[in-house]
Amino acid sequence: MIYKIKKDAIEFRDELGYGNTDALNFNSLFIKLEIIAVFKPLTNSFSGMAIKTGLKNFILINSDHSIGRQHFSICHELFHLYKDETFAPHHSFAGHFNKRKINEYYADIFASYFLLPDDGVLNLIPDDQLERNKIQIETILKIEHYFGCSRSALLFRLKELKIIDTDLYDQFNHSIKRIAKLYGYSTELYESGNDGKVIGDYGTIAKSLFDKEKISEGHYYSLMKDIGIDILNDSGNGSQD
Repeated sequence: MIYKIKKDAIEFRDELGYGNTDALNFNSLFIKLEIIAVFKPLTNSFSGMAIKTGLKNFILINSDHSIGRQHFSICHELFHLYKDETFAPHHSFAGHFNKRKINEYYADIFASYFLLPDDGVLNLIPDDQLERNKIQIETILKIEHYFGCSRSALLFRLKELKIIDTDLYDQFNHSIKRIAKLYGYSTELYESGNDGKVIGDYGTIAKSLFDKEKISEGHYYSLMKDIGIDILNDSGNGSQD
């Protein structure tokens, strides 16, 4: 089953126009798939969830998690939306690779391959670091910033590819932000963010429902305020560009 999931991840990348060495662009991905994505603070044990409706697919992501972890969670939810044959809406806790919850485990495996394809990871590793436990921290940083992934997600893949063992996994999995700064990298990938961000045509759908008199004016204003647009307090005196 694991090989099928890996194949599904590779084929899904191909369907979306991504090669096996390309980093994902999540904003473009949501728009292309016509998914509405909403980022909100949630409890730590809740990474996100996916919802299918007759008209749209929705993804909710925990904005209190780091940006890198959010990217993994998005890929996890894409499995549920497009590859999970027994899909039912539920709270996900992506990245635990818990085999006791088999569909969550499969979603994590899919996310790992979809976010970090073999060829893409290996191509960024210098030849002299491809031997077991030879990889250096500067290479780790380059890969995770190229793919926009969390350190734990990358280390999982490197261990799976037999580039590192458990001891080196543990060695690289600490002081992440401090070391990134020492090498001149931004720490945004390791910090929370995107609070209140909405990607997709949420506003367009709300406006269409209002124009068709499917919802009231008050309901329309409320829906728009939920995504940070306060129409009632918009003076209309801003730039016309």
